[in-house]
Amino acid sequence: MPVARPESQDPRVIAHVDMDCFYVQVEQRRNPDLRGVPTAVVQYNSWKGGGLIAVGYEARNFGVKRSMRGDEAKRVCPDIQLVQVPVARGKADLNLYRSAGSEVVAILSTKGKCERASIDEVYLDLTDAAKSMLLESPPEMLDSIPEEALKSHVLGLSSDENKGEDDVRKWLCQPDADYQDKLLACGTIIVAELRVRVLQETKFTCSAGIAHNKMLAKLASPMHKPAQQTVVPATSVPDLLASLPVKKMKQLGGKLGSSLLDDLGVNTVGDLLKFSEQKLQDLYGINTGTWLWKIARGINGDEVEDRLLPKSHGCGKTFPGPMALKTTSSVKQWLNQLCEELSERIQSDLDQNKRIAQTLTLHARAFKEDELDPLKKFPSKSCPLRYGTSKIQEDAMHLFESGLSDFLNSKNLGWGISSLAVGASKIVDIPNGTTSILKYLTEKRTSCNSSDCSDALAGEPDHATSLISQKDADTKSYKEREVPFESEVEENPKTKAQRGSASDSKGLFDRDANVKGTILRYFSGGCSSNQRSTSEVETNQIEEEKISSSTASITSSHPNLNLNQNKNALSENWIYNIEEIDPSVVDELPLEIQREIRGWIHPSKRINTAKRGSTIAHYFSPARK
Repeated sequence: MPVARPESQDPRVIAHVDMDCFYVQVEQRRNPDLRGVPTAVVQYNSWKGGGLIAVGYEARNFGVKRSMRGDEAKRVCPDIQLVQVPVARGKADLNLYRSAGSEVVAILSTKGKCERASIDEVYLDLTDAAKSMLLESPPEMLDSIPEEALKSHVLGLSSDENKGEDDVRKWLCQPDADYQDKLLACGTIIVAELRVRVLQETKFTCSAGIAHNKMLAKLASPMHKPAQQTVVPATSVPDLLASLPVKKMKQLGGKLGSSLLDDLGVNTVGDLLKFSEQKLQDLYGINTGTWLWKIARGINGDEVEDRLLPKSHGCGKTFPGPMALKTTSSVKQWLNQLCEELSERIQSDLDQNKRIAQTLTLHARAFKEDELDPLKKFPSKSCPLRYGTSKIQEDAMHLFESGLSDFLNSKNLGWGISSLAVGASKIVDIPNGTTSILKYLTEKRTSCNSSDCSDALAGEPDHATSLISQKDADTKSYKEREVPFESEVEENPKTKAQRGSASDSKGLFDRDANVKGTILRYFSGGCSSNQRSTSEVETNQIEEEKISSSTASITSSHPNLNLNQNKNALSENWIYNIEEIDPSVVDELPLEIQREIRGWIHPSKRINTAKRGSTIAHYFSPARK
């Protein structure tokens, strides 16, 4: 349910920028021959000509609508050009449009706080830019007003087209206007200049709404399309909302809006003015009631989030009618495809933006056969997200099986899945101080490039799971991450002897060689061969068989790396040096690990970690066969 947020006491200038029929524009930029021609973008499914997902304005003039399929659109407009959306893994691939949207965002974000709301829409907080302009070069002091700004539609002004630009000029330059309207006038000029830049640099047109809050800006942006902008002065808000249908207001398109229509007879947002705040609170609760009371008066305190990147990543696929999935094997096949795409996107986000997703969620729409209560929804399921395609696929299938069990309620009924989607959410920036454990390993001598070695030994490019330090992460989240450790490689007796002499130098943990169950046993360079107990030797002999099998897997994933030639150098040359430990990173580790590492640095305070039952070694799973 919507929640009312306090509105800023200072006037704000907020813009909502919406791209004009964006998918069609992207295709027209790819193929200039489509410009000026009736065009629509259709789905990959060719049934009846494919479903229209975007219709150009030239085609709309002939009566083509998004609800049509390709064959019907051709009957309405025989000259229409139908362009199929790119396809990958049996579903629509929107990366082309996402990249094009990023070009626009890069331009818009130069003037203020920018919130990317979707592929083709952006919120801007231009308050600071408008204040600067008002101080340095207010509109009434400008030699000329940009032509695009003069074409703005200012609600409340005369609708006479012959005097339109003159009226807009007077409104922009009125010297006796209040401070709020002066800021709005500056925002109008700034948005017009940004839209011109977008057109010049990307060849895309966009429309915009400019107002004092996000709600009003969103309402205004589609009022005059394409390639135009609409301004909402504070004095015009009552007239705008008085005739606005309830269902047109964001968050009133569902059950809440239906309740207002059916239970209260509220047809327009302006009709809400008849009810007191207390009455609305009694009917819909304190938060929602206050929110309804405020939106009827054009009050909205939602802030523009400074976010150029998406809050989540999602991949979905629908299976209408006879295409419904009715077996777990068919569900698994499609889930694997969706999870593969999701894995690529979150890995790219991690590599490019240093952000990590924390939650995996599965959504589905399902139906039952021969069931009296077919309306029960398939429950959404979530779990901690593990990076790596195979892990995401495995977890997603477990979530589906759990959801299906709840959906059927232990009844032996036939079922079908009409929609599947997987999403990665709770995406956060990797905090300062987070680092890979490789930072603490010093390579004295090695016969291969360090980056190649780490990738090869990890078995797969799972960079996120190599992170061992993250702010606000609890112990459980570390245990759930399976991190392949690079030092579990066999060493021969000759290199043990060489390493044993080196371990006597300052800064190495030769004094901790007999500590079992700690991180030290993963650093074979930390003790000499004569210090190792018989039980350790026997354990290593057993583990050699595991290592040989994992080596084969590593070699298959990285054919250019010969582990048989390099494993000795790898196993003896990675050593641990106290002097290279960054204390700020230690502070961000779980408490039990902090105590253990500080025990290494300050031996007098070291405690017996073998009795604690939770050491850093538990967070690194051995290599799988």
